Amino acid sequence: QVQLVESGGGLVQAGGSLRLSCAASGRTFTNYATGWFRQAPGKEREFVAGIRGGSGGNTRYADSVKGRFTISRDNAKNTVYLEMNSLKPEDTAVYYCAARYYHIATTSDEFGYWGQGTQVTVSS
Repeated sequence: QVQLVESGGGLVQAGGSLRLSCAASGRTFTNYATGWFRQAPGKEREFVAGIRGGSGGNTRYADSVKGRFTISRDNAKNTVYLEMNSLKPEDTAVYYCAARYYHIATTSDEFGYWGQGTQVTVSS
């Protein structure tokens, strides 16, 4: 089992920044790929960013966040981060981290482990 806990959400003005953290416990997290997803009210959950297991040299981003968000991992801390810059009101959502073994995926049904989510609200 892998347990995931997100933190770092909050209220920020448009143009601001936040860093989300996804702390993992349980199995050796190093070998697990992690994805960040978000869900806004009335909308489906959508992929935001993903990072491969291992050293995390392979990353992937949704077009809507490319150039603004950066995913990274610190295997010594069993933590994956999502650095979010130039935030927009349309980034407002509950952000979830999810894990699966090694390879990046971009659809939620490919991930077996999920955190509880953290709210990000961007005011205009």
